Parts: sequence; C-alpha cells; structure tokens
Amino acid sequence: MLEREWPDEGELVVCTVANVKDFVAFVTLDEYEEREGLIPIAEIARGWIKHIRDYVREGQKVVCKVLHVERSKGHIDLSLKDVNDHQRKEKIHEWKNEQKALKWVSFVSKTSGTDEESIQNVFYREYGALFPVFEDVITDEKATLGRLDLDKKVGDALIEVAQENVKLSKVTITGHLILTSTKPDGVNVIRRALRSAQPTIEGVEIELVYVGAPKYRVKVTAHDYKSAEKAINKVAKAAVGVVERAGGTGEFVRKARSGKN
Repeated sequence: MLEREWPDEGELVVCTVANVKDFVAFVTLDEYEEREGLIPIAEIARGWIKHIRDYVREGQKVVCKVLHVERSKGHIDLSLKDVNDHQRKEKIHEWKNEQKALKWVSFVSKTSGTDEESIQNVFYREYGALFPVFEDVITDEKATLGRLDLDKKVGDALIEVAQENVKLSKVTITGHLILTSTKPDGVNVIRRALRSAQPTIEGVEIELVYVGAPKYRVKVTAHDYKSAEKAINKVAKAAVGVVERAGGTGEFVRKARSGKN
C-alpha cells in the first residue's frame, strides 16, 4: 500500500475505465486503492469528439494526468489528452515494475518471517517506490542495505529475491575518437591514448574498435544512461588528453544512444 492515500496534482496515474457516459468517463485509480476519478469529455482527446466511446471503453487501462484533487468531497479530476505516448509508455512500464515488486516483497516477507507491510513501509520511506530497491540491491548491495537499515534476515531475503528475479536492462552509448599525431613516435602516442581510454569502471563495459585511421569507435555499456554518459566522457577525455599533451589533435564525436535488454 502506498504511504500517500491521494495523488498529487500534475501526477500521472494508471487507471481502469469503470463506466463511460455521454460526456464523462469514470475510472478507478489502480495505484491508490482504486479511488474513483472522472475524465470529462473535454479532457478525453484534443479536437471535437462525437462519440466518447471511440476513445475509451469499460475495462480499458489508461494513463491520466491529475488535474485537481478535492479530498473533502472525494473528487479527482483527470485528463487523458494531456498525456503523450512517451509518458504513457513510461508510466505503464513503471506501474508493471511496481506490480512485480509487490510480489517480490511478499517473497521477502515469507522468507524472512517479517510482516509484509512493515517491509513495504521501509521501502516507501526511503525510495517512494518498491522496484528501485530491488534494482539498487543488485547494483550496490552494501550501500542499499545501509540506507534501508534492515534486520539481517530481511536483508538476506531481499538479496536472495533480487538475485533470483531482477534482470537489469543495459544501455549503450557509442561515438568516435578521432586521434592524430604527426610526431615520429605518433603510433606509440595513439597506442597510449587508446590504453588510457579503457579504464576499469565497475558495472561498465568499454569496447574500442579500429575503424580506419584516424578513427576509432567507442562503445560503452552500462545499467543506466547516467553511468554510461559519465564513463564515455571519461574515456574521451583521457584519450584526447594523451594525444594533445603529445602535440597531436583529438576529437570525440558522439552518436545516438540506444537501449538493450
């Protein structure tokens, strides 16, 4: 159960369409103990709407933006049209991960013999969500357990469940190093530059591929974009620095980033 009983204005929420009328759709908010909300026809879609059922139907899962919350009356006004495709996909992905994490917390509870709600409360207090806890305990076990300050049997169960269930996605960033040296020992300069471009960074894979003088492709793979960005910048700075200090020229050209499972 979430610590917050009501959503915040501006928040994206996953809803199930419960009832569709001529000028309004009633929904339940899946993440808030199925509190009820409504989407007026003007917030269903942009432009003129002839039939509201052309856009929503009973039983459909939708992602809405919270426009207004009036707790005293139990009213939650929502918008469907203010959510773009990217936001919808991201929110559904996040929601599905939380559904999985709820089951994992149950496993941790049974394995450790600890009350499920008390475990949830600790996770929500420190992270505001469940799924990131399981990701973090895989990527940085010591720091995560220290942050949560769990009983040892709960911590051991958390590690076990995370290792059995979490499959971290990875992202890849690529680019080209353009390294040039006209010095008599230019070949050695480039070799030193390429060696410096392969530092050991925990959780990061670095690959250098010769494309054709003076170009070398750099491929960095990490668990998240932030780590990948940091690593590739470190790689580029190291290689270019070696060449420039030796009187040559260096440049790093970025390419589009991509994700992979």
